[in-house]
Parts: sequence; structure tokens; C-alpha cells
Amino acid sequence: MLMLRLTINYQRLITPGIILLSLAVLAASQVTVLRQLESKNDKIRSPAEYLREVEQTKIRLDFLQRLPNLGFNNLIADWAFLQFLQYFGDWRARAVTGYGLAPQFFEVVVDRDPRFVQTYSFLSVSVSLYAGQPLKSVRLIDQGLKSLTPEMPDAFYVWVYKSTDELLFLGDTQAALRSNAKATEWAEIQNTPDSLRIAALSRQTAAFLRQNPISKRAQVSAWMMILANATDDRTRELVLEQIQRLGGRLDRLENGAYRILLPDID
Repeated sequence: MLMLRLTINYQRLITPGIILLSLAVLAASQVTVLRQLESKNDKIRSPAEYLREVEQTKIRLDFLQRLPNLGFNNLIADWAFLQFLQYFGDWRARAVTGYGLAPQFFEVVVDRDPRFVQTYSFLSVSVSLYAGQPLKSVRLIDQGLKSLTPEMPDAFYVWVYKSTDELLFLGDTQAALRSNAKATEWAEIQNTPDSLRIAALSRQTAAFLRQNPISKRAQVSAWMMILANATDDRTRELVLEQIQRLGGRLDRLENGAYRILLPDID
């Protein structure tokens, strides 16, 4: 379960009562959202109901974007991300309405808590892959990176997500190489087993791209990064299809996981 974070600046609590009441409602509703995440897909609604839900979600997002900064930004980001998980996970509704609100969810989280690193993998994929707006995703990642430092735990991953968007969805090899270089630099500063593994993968991807700007191996490596962070079967299936389309081979292991072999010909 997602761990919710709450850091309050108590010197700023002398505020209009309506704002505090609104934030209290947000906090209380988090439990409701978590319960809805488990049951939402069990309910089949009409297309009109799905459209009404999207309109209501848009109103809530607009409200969050208008709320002033009162020391509750991390709570607002948490609540927005929980709402996003509910929105993204309701596949029946998304089949009707699409993913047009995904960029606004990303905006709220980055505006309120750009250091909420764990959300970038979910949000960037939803905006680039599902909403079809990779440029918007890259711009929001750039905005978030301004508040991150190499020393922050797992911050190097954000550069990896940016490179993935630039390579797979924008076709901007040079930008992807620059982001890869930053991912490597930040990962090496972290100097953990996981970060050093990512640094090695980023260097490998960069080497593929320098040899061949349209490298299939580099693209497969980028899709593998999305696969590693995928939490739903839809995304996994889509990514595996893309890997096979590029010539990657899938070996199913006894534990149900896949071993992915890069294309023989780049």
C-alpha cells in the first residue's frame, strides 16, 4: 500500500476555516479512495456515467490546482496520486473516456511535491504512452528535476524516465543521450547496488545510440525499463508486444518472469 506522507508547517495553520476543512476532507477521503481502488473495476457503468465521473474528477483537479500553498502540499500530492491510481486502474472507464486527465494529475503532483519521486514512473507512462502526450510528460519531468538533487534517494530514475520518453515517444536521440548521461552521473553519485546497475544500463543504452541513432537494442532497453516499473497487466502486455516487434526475444522462466534477449541485429 502507498505510504502517505504529511509534513505540516504549524506556523501557517492560522488560515481561513474553509481551507482547513477542505484539507481535512482530502485526508479523510484517502481511506475511501484506497477502498475504491479494490472495487472500482467490479462495477459496470453506462458510458454516460463514465463521462460524468470524468467531469467530476476534472472539477476536483481544478480545485486542487487553485488551493493556495498552506504547508499541506505533500498531502495534496498524495491525495492527487491516489485519485490518479483510481482513474488509471479503472480500465472500463478509460476504454470509454480515454486518458485525457492524466497530464493534469501529473501537473498537480509536480506542482505540489516535485520531490515525490516514486510517482514519476506511473505518471510519465500514463501521459506518454496512454494519453499520447510525451512532450507534456518531458516538460513536467523537467519542471520536477529543478527541485531534485543527485543525493536524493532514487532521483536518478527521473532522468531515466525522461530519456525513455525522448527516445521512444519523441524520437529525439540527442536529448535521450543527454538524459542518459545525467541518469548515469546521478546514479553513480548514489553509489548503491541498484543505482550502479541503472548506471551500467544507461551507459549501455548510450553506447547503442551513439553507434546507431535508431538502435533497436536501445529501444528494447528503454521498453525494459518501463516493464520493470509496470504494475498492471495492460502495460506489461503492451510493452512485451513492443519488445517483440523490435526483435527482442522473450524466455519465460519457471517463476513466471521473463528473460528478455536483445535483438541480434541492431
